[in-house]
Order: sequence, then C-alpha cells, then structure tokens
Amino acid sequence: MSPLRTARNESALRIVLLFIAQLLCVDASHSQTQFNPRFKAEVSRQETIYRSEGDHVPDGYTVDRSLANYVDALSSGFDESLAALGPGDRWLDIGAGKGQAILDYFTVNYDLSHLEGRERRGKKAQAVAMSIEDRRTADWRLSAANVGANQLQYLFNRRLREYSLDELGQFQVITDVIGGFSYTADLTLFMEKVTRFLATGGSFYTVLQDVRAEAGGNQPYYKDAPFLTEIANDTGGEVKICAWLKSISCVQATCESKKGWRPPLEAFHVQKVCDEVNVPALTPLHYEAGTPPERRFVLKN
Repeated sequence: MSPLRTARNESALRIVLLFIAQLLCVDASHSQTQFNPRFKAEVSRQETIYRSEGDHVPDGYTVDRSLANYVDALSSGFDESLAALGPGDRWLDIGAGKGQAILDYFTVNYDLSHLEGRERRGKKAQAVAMSIEDRRTADWRLSAANVGANQLQYLFNRRLREYSLDELGQFQVITDVIGGFSYTADLTLFMEKVTRFLATGGSFYTVLQDVRAEAGGNQPYYKDAPFLTEIANDTGGEVKICAWLKSISCVQATCESKKGWRPPLEAFHVQKVCDEVNVPALTPLHYEAGTPPERRFVLKN
C-alpha cells in the first residue's frame, strides 16, 4: 500500500538531542509548550494540510478510505462490532473525510456480506461522520436524503475537543483511521473526549502507524527518523502507546500489529467498562507537521 507518512530528512542524532533537552524542561506547562513559536508554527502548517484541495493535497493525506480499508486496518473485532449494531445504537467516525466508510455501511452490499444479524439491524445504527473540513460529496447528500437526516449526519469545521456531551451524546462504536488520534497535539484531551462520548461497554477502534509495537523489537520504518509517535516517562525511558492506553482507568485495551501495511500499523481496541475514566496526562514536547505529524510526549507522574 502507499506510504501514509511523509519522509523525514532530520538526522536521528539531532532528534535524540532535542528530545533530551526537552525532557530537562518537562515541568513546563502544557500551555507553555503550545505557545512555543516553533510548536505553533508546525501546528499552523498542519492546518494548511487539513484544508488542502486537489493537487495541493500532500501524499499520504487520504480522505476516501472505504469500509473495507477500515476492516483491514482496525482490530480484528471491529467488523463484528459494527455488524452487531442495531437501530438504537450509534457509530461515530472521527476524521471521516468524505465519509466513504459510512456510505459503504448503508449499502445493500453491506447487508449481503453480513447476513448474520441482518434482521435485528433493521434500519441500522445512526452514523455520524466528523471531519475538520467539509468533504461531503454528491453521493453523501443523496444517501443522507434517502435514509433520513437523523440516520446519517456529517459534522465539520470543529474538532472533537470542541463538542460537549450534550451536543454529541454517546456512541456504542467510535472509529478513527489515521484521524484525530494520529494528528492531535493533545493526546490526553483527545482520549478524555473519546471516553466521554463512548457509552459504557462501547468500543473505540483506532490505529497508529510507525510506533513501537506492544511486543517491541521493531525499529522506525524510515532510516534516520524516529517513530512517528513516541512517549517517554519523566526520566527519559520509553513508554509504549499500548502501555499508556492500558493504564487508563475504566477501560480494557488490546493492541494488535497489522501485517501488510507500509509503514506498519498497530491497531488499538479500547473498550469502556465503567464511568470513572482517568487518562494519565501526557505533555506534548515536539510536533512536526506531516501526514500524519511527528509527535513526542512525556508521561507526567
């Protein structure tokens, strides 16, 4: 498959030295990091990627992934979870782009390939697509008109963090395929919002590319470049993404390496099991715009 990541030209030595220097300043507040001129410049550059159109869309910024792509990329239980949703359930897709995955869910072909539970599904779950930019197509508008506005919704021009629980409500399934989980500069807030919008017993399915796998042993995909998303503790030791997700209270997290993707993917399934969720705080240290961006965080004790 085509690479989803923009190759980096920075040397590994410079990156390591920068990371060590930032760790020495770990007591700096989150707001101080965000107001750092370089950090702000990279976040601003990322905004231009979000808004890019036509020939200006950079390699790796994909807005039309199909539902088959989701099944291939996400944890092995995703397809079954989605097929089990009924008319009283809800599905939120973060970073939905054109919403192709949701459109595929509402086709006759989906029902023909998921015969089990077809009667119980009835008119299917309510599906909500969320995107920073409005990328709705004629197909989307036609499908929304056919199934009804309450059944198929498209939210845009706002990020997940800008919505309240009263506005969105809760969902039985939330997905994110190289969306906010891969792009956000504030991973803690993102997960706090996801778990707030997730119903108890509900599942969040997402992925990251080019990260240290749960089993370890893998190296960064690109030569002389770091992993795309990294977490360190306050003494500089490595914290795997999977371990951080598992440390969130009131969730059960599983992690799965996905074969056949270049760069490689790790898929995450986070199930909310109770309401007293607490997300261990990560302080952002580095952000470099890309598709997706390069990010480093430190876990605060």
